[in-house]
Amino acid sequence: MSVRYNYDGLWKMLIDKKMKRKDLADKTHITSATMAKMSKERPVSMEIIGRICEAIDCDIGDVVTIVKTEK
Repeated sequence: MSVRYNYDGLWKMLIDKKMKRKDLADKTHITSATMAKMSKERPVSMEIIGRICEAIDCDIGDVVTIVKTEK
């Protein structure tokens, strides 16, 4: 079994808030490499998730969900 990290909730919130991914990166000081990891459903640190939650006023579950897949 493998695990993916789904950030669809975050991407939808950005659309609702009329923010671009670059806007989020600038506001939270997230590198382009970290943004690329999230786009590829890779894990990022809890510190990054915390900064995102603080910046857009949401909870962790609004940003990322864990998806278990069969290999």
